[in-house]
Amino acid sequence: MEFFAEYMGFLAKTVTLLVAIIVLLVTIAALRGKGRGLSGQLQVSKLNDFYKQLHQRLEQSVLNKDQLKAALKAEAKAAKQDKKAGKSKPRVYVLDFDGDIKASATDHLRHEITALLSLATPEDEVVLRLESGGGMVHSYGLAASQLARIRQAGVPLTVCIDKVAASGGYMMACIGEKIISAPFAVLGSIGVVAQLPNVHRLLKKHAIDFEVLTAGEYKRTLTVFGENTDKGREKFQEDLETTHELFKGFVARYRPQLNIDEVATGEVWLGLAAQDKQLVDQLGTSDEYLAERAKSAELFHLHFAEKKSLQERVGLAASTALDRFALTWLSRLNQQRFW
Repeated sequence: MEFFAEYMGFLAKTVTLLVAIIVLLVTIAALRGKGRGLSGQLQVSKLNDFYKQLHQRLEQSVLNKDQLKAALKAEAKAAKQDKKAGKSKPRVYVLDFDGDIKASATDHLRHEITALLSLATPEDEVVLRLESGGGMVHSYGLAASQLARIRQAGVPLTVCIDKVAASGGYMMACIGEKIISAPFAVLGSIGVVAQLPNVHRLLKKHAIDFEVLTAGEYKRTLTVFGENTDKGREKFQEDLETTHELFKGFVARYRPQLNIDEVATGEVWLGLAAQDKQLVDQLGTSDEYLAERAKSAELFHLHFAEKKSLQERVGLAASTALDRFALTWLSRLNQQRFW
């Protein structure tokens, strides 16, 4: 038992030291980042080449020599005919958004959209591969506003959802003129939630006072440490209802075919059921859709890569790890069902 106690003490000191180092690095990165201009570059890759390489590699492995020679000859002939006919293929710009609680990917998305709108025309298309379970209202509001720029420019927007687009994620998805969902992707959650602990009774039990001074009747409604009142709870609930109405109105604006009162209950649906609710337009995966589009269009994948220092990379890794840890335990607490 004595050894166990010493070991636990050593472990606690090690964890404390590690956390302190991470906090220090994050602080340094934040201080260095202040006042510094944006540094990064837009990376563009042609997805047609990727699909072509997959096809050629399979041909080389499966076909015999004569079959391979005939296939290459047919492909070369088709390419020559297209070139001779002067056919210009439409462009498809492919973006990715992997959303966390703070919708951090918006920092890259905004620059990617700015770049493509400088060249894209209504004959082109933007495809967004979206994955997000939602998060902060203001953060996802900004992300959705970035996608709205595409619609305002008259460029067709298609949103592909392979896993999840719920809450703020669906706020983004609904802007697409066409929404494609995998059969078992999770969609919906058109609702608003806020929760916080209150330790006022614990502090009171130990004779600890906590004072909250405000100027303005509703500057603070619910607090963690202070004593919450019924009036404060009512105001807090009223604010949630107001946000929910704005959320419903936003979705209804871009998806007028929805029965908004039926789907804006905070519930989620799998893709199969979501199609019946008209939350999505068709079922399929992003791979299926892009592979098909590659046959008749030029596909370009855009990714804005910001240059980061070592401290910033360490800080970002720590922040991402904490976000994933929080989401993992939140999922467990909510008792999500898995197959």
